[in-house]
Amino acid sequence: MKKIIAICVLSLFAANGFSQVESGQTGAWYMYFFNRQFKNSQFGIQGDLQYRNWNTLGDLEQLLVRTGLTYTPKESKVLLTFGYANITTGVFGDSNDISSENRIYQEALIPQKIGSRIYLTHRFRYEQRFVEDQDFRTRYRYNLFMNVPINKYSLEKGAIYAALYNELFINGQEDIGNSRTVELFDRNRTYLGLGYVIKSRQRIQLGWMNQKTVALGKGQLQLSFHHNF
Repeated sequence: MKKIIAICVLSLFAANGFSQVESGQTGAWYMYFFNRQFKNSQFGIQGDLQYRNWNTLGDLEQLLVRTGLTYTPKESKVLLTFGYANITTGVFGDSNDISSENRIYQEALIPQKIGSRIYLTHRFRYEQRFVEDQDFRTRYRYNLFMNVPINKYSLEKGAIYAALYNELFINGQEDIGNSRTVELFDRNRTYLGLGYVIKSRQRIQLGWMNQKTVALGKGQLQLSFHHNF
């Protein structure tokens, strides 16, 4: 628990310590998350589709397709994932230039409940990145999610809930090839939103995410659908 608290504190310092001038235009991310546990099995699949825009719609920031095979150890709620992602990244403004990235990742999701209403999830992710025109890269990520029901005591059908998260990204190396370097600190994301439980396995969320890198900070609207089928 002390290690988890230390990571959370580090995330908050990163969010405040790297504050930069905000980009004037708000972006928008439209996202679909899915999860399925195979019947009578410890295995399953999970993933997400994300269409990210520099603006509200039309100026492509990223198109992300990600999926992975999951495994849940017996008598455990921990979800382990081995997955793959493909990311197409656009350039801000009128340019149609794009670049691509293929990514392999390993992930652990650890749920935790505090009291009767606070639902936490710790996500640890390690990525191996094959970015166009760059050397092989790795990255470490830690995300702390928190969902708090407002009108009910659990995340059941009809529940409205507050959704918050903070995610810290750390690069595995600074040299990316051709005499180019990056900082060890990659970025930090802080999110606040509202969610609604449509039914036990379907939720929708709308919120605001602020993303800060060494170079800039930018606000993003996020609309997401979460589907456990």
